[in-house]
Amino acid sequence: MNQIMRIDTNTLNALNKAFLGFDSLFTDFEQRFANQVNSNYPPYNILKHGKDTYELQVAVTGFSPEEISVEVDQQQLVIKGEKREDDADTEVQYIHRGLASRNFSRVLPLAEHIEVGDAKIKNGVLYVALNRVVPEALKPRVLKIKSE
Repeated sequence: MNQIMRIDTNTLNALNKAFLGFDSLFTDFEQRFANQVNSNYPPYNILKHGKDTYELQVAVTGFSPEEISVEVDQQQLVIKGEKREDDADTEVQYIHRGLASRNFSRVLPLAEHIEVGDAKIKNGVLYVALNRVVPEALKPRVLKIKSE
């Protein structure tokens, strides 16, 4: 028999207490899932150029650099696009409108030790440089074995 189980906040809180120290895991999972369900606009790519170098590409066709904002807020990269209404285009009538021009907000969680670099727009694509910088204290180290 198939049953649908509903997880309420009390059950989730009980799970958080049972897995002491992993409570942020559940919160992160909830936030990532919620962001994916809401919208898939605008589309984006994540490229890996080297061992610790990444690039985020976001399709922002139709937006000017002044209409795009990129900010880092508590381990999240927040990209927003707000289309400004031009008074000069009030007499323009679209016969077909295939380019989306709706406002958007894309929130991408950042992994630990990821630093956000420069952002630029080229040919309707927003490029954001990402670098993983692991502190020396957290890098693996090899111990010399002494013999007596």
